[in-house]
Amino acid sequence: MSAVQVTDIEKELVNALKTGKVILGSRKTLRYVKTGKAKAVIVAANAPPELRSDILYYAELSGIPVYVYPGTSVELGAVCGKPFTVASLAILDPGSSRILDLIEAARSKA
Repeated sequence: MSAVQVTDIEKELVNALKTGKVILGSRKTLRYVKTGKAKAVIVAANAPPELRSDILYYAELSGIPVYVYPGTSVELGAVCGKPFTVASLAILDPGSSRILDLIEAARSKA
């Protein structure tokens, strides 16, 4: 399999938003990560350092894969079709998307 492209993850994220269950927002994302209910997490590259470290720490404890989106929270919000910034999001159900496979592939390449 070739390297995972950011555009592939963006396309599958849009698909997951349409067909699955995705939680937007840092506090809710952190809550789902702490309880282990998230299947994967995406964090914007410019997310606040304390938020990013908390999410990475609790995701590691829960065995939840984390993908650091290379763009800003404004760009991540735009990908999600929202008129506001999205610093992090949790994927609870991928629906018909392949986002979990792509995040795992990107994580194994890193």
